[in-house]
Amino acid sequence: MSREKVFEIYNFVDENLYYNIRDLEIKERKFNSMLLFSILTCLVPGKQLIVGEPGLGKTTTSEYISCLFYSLPLEVIYSSEIHGNPEQTEEKMIGRPDLGKLSMGYEEVIWSSFSQLPVKIVDEINRLPPSKQDILLDSVDRGIWSYLNDVIINVENCLFATANFSEGGGFELTPRMLDRFDVMVESKHPGSILAFELVESKRNEIKLKNPKISKEIIDILKSKIEYDEKIERIKELSDTFSDYLDRIGIPSIKSEEREKIRREISEIKLDRDAEAFSIMLISELSFCKKFGQKRVIEDCPEDCHYSEYLCSKIRNCISNRFPQSLINYSKALAWFLGNRKVDIEHISLIAPYALAHRLKWKDRYYLSASKDERSDTVELYLAKTAVEEVLNRYREQSTRVKTAFKVAFEFLQGKDVKLIEGDHPIYDEIRKVILNY
Repeated sequence: MSREKVFEIYNFVDENLYYNIRDLEIKERKFNSMLLFSILTCLVPGKQLIVGEPGLGKTTTSEYISCLFYSLPLEVIYSSEIHGNPEQTEEKMIGRPDLGKLSMGYEEVIWSSFSQLPVKIVDEINRLPPSKQDILLDSVDRGIWSYLNDVIINVENCLFATANFSEGGGFELTPRMLDRFDVMVESKHPGSILAFELVESKRNEIKLKNPKISKEIIDILKSKIEYDEKIERIKELSDTFSDYLDRIGIPSIKSEEREKIRREISEIKLDRDAEAFSIMLISELSFCKKFGQKRVIEDCPEDCHYSEYLCSKIRNCISNRFPQSLINYSKALAWFLGNRKVDIEHISLIAPYALAHRLKWKDRYYLSASKDERSDTVELYLAKTAVEEVLNRYREQSTRVKTAFKVAFEFLQGKDVKLIEGDHPIYDEIRKVILNY
C-alpha cells in the first residue's frame, strides 16, 4: 500500500505540478530524473543538489515533493526555506539568542524553522560564500544543530538545495559541501509545448496550502516548548493535513508510513553482481598503482599500467560517502520499483548521479566532453560515460571478478588456494585487503 501511495505522489506531481520530459528508463519504465530522484531523496532520506537554469522548477518541485511526502502545508515549507545570499548569517539560518533571557543572564536559543523541520530547502545555495557554507556543513550532514550551548537533533534529516548555473559555467560550492550531497540532478526545460501549459500547475498548487494548519505549525515552531514536544505536536498536525489532502484526492505520506517504508528499504540486499560491480567502480575511482591511492595533490604518471582506467582520468579520490549514497539510493530505487533485491541495473542508474558532483576530471577529458553532443550537463555526461565504461569492463570479466572474491574469502578461512590475478585495480585491491587482514 505504501509503495502505491508513493507512486501516486510521483504521478500527481508529474501530471499536475511539474511538466517535464522523461529522460530516464529502468526496468522498461520511463521517468523524469529530477522527479524520480526527489522521491528517492525523501525515501532515504538523503541530500539532493538540483542544478539548472533559473525558472525551471528546481525549488518549486522540491517544495511540492516535501509537502506531500512530509504532509506539511506549502506555507510551512515556504517559511522554513533558506535563500542563498552573501549576507546570510548563522542567526538567520540556524538560531539566535533570546535577547530577553540574555539580558537577565540566561542563554536560551530561538531555533529557526529551517533547523527544526525534518525536511529542508536551501534556495540558490551557490550564492552562499564558503564561510557561510561551512556553517551548514556538519549540521546538514548529521542533522545535529548547535548554537550557543544548546543542541537539537533531527531524527529525520532530508535536504534539497538548488543552484543556478553561474555565468562562469561552474558551481561556487566547496568540495567538502558538494561531497555532503548524495546526488546531483538537473532540472531541464520541458520543451516549448509543455512550457506553454505551465499556467495550469499554479491552479493545482493552491490545493497544497492550508492557512489554518500552517499557522498552528508555525506557532509551534516559534514557541519555547522542548524540541521533542514540538515534533510530536507537528506530527499530529501533519497527520491532520494528510487527512485533508486525502479528502480532496491528493496522496501524501504520514510519519508512521515513512518509518515503515524506511524499515522495508533497509532490509533490501544487493545481489552478487551489484556488490561486485560497485566495488569494481570504487576501485577505479580510488586506486593508484604508484602512490597507493588517488590524491588530489598527486598526478598519475603517463606511462602507468592502468592508464586506460578511470583512476588516470580524474584528479581526486572518491570519498567514503559515495558508497553510502550509492547503496542507499539503489535500495530506495529497488523498493520504489517493487524489486526484491538491488541489481546491477539499479546501481548503474544511480551511480552517475552520485558521482557527477564529486569527481574532479583532468582538464583534457573535461574540455573534450564539453564539446560533445549531449543532453546532460558535462559533469553528468562524464559520470554516465565513466559508469558505462566500467560496466562494460565488468561484463567482460564478471565471472573472474566474482571468482576472485570467492577465492579471497576461502583464503581468509585458511584454505590452501591461490589468489586470482587480473589486469584491473580490483585484483590489486583484493590482494591489499588479504595482506592487511
